[in-house]
Amino acid sequence: MPKPMTAMAFDYGTRRVGVAVGNSVTGNGQALKTIAAPSIDGLFKEIEILLKEWQPDYLVVGKPVHPDGTEHAMTAKATRFGNQLHGRFNLAVEWVDERYTSAVLEGDSEMQDNLDAYSAALILEQYFAELAAKEMLKNVS
Repeated sequence: MPKPMTAMAFDYGTRRVGVAVGNSVTGNGQALKTIAAPSIDGLFKEIEILLKEWQPDYLVVGKPVHPDGTEHAMTAKATRFGNQLHGRFNLAVEWVDERYTSAVLEGDSEMQDNLDAYSAALILEQYFAELAAKEMLKNVS
């Protein structure tokens, strides 16, 4: 059985970045906050504070794509953001297809104030579910 790991997830947007944290034991994501920093340096300073507080083993970034799976302008921006996270904080970055996370939550009025953070939690839970499925398939083989 793999050791329990803590992950921090990000739902990247050009105006706001949602952040969530969770662990591989429960497979649940917890929305932490939505960062609306005025600059990229301010964004990374806030992320650094969260990383020091939560000490994740790795990071998960949502990768936005069109419904048919093709990439678009935000795909490149989210990829750059993930690469910057890795470069600045020396933590592994995993990617999750996030094409429907915000759409799932947009109809829920309770989510509106922190939609991006809840989207990050969904991204993280999807990552954990995919990880568990891979582990099960590995054990079946």
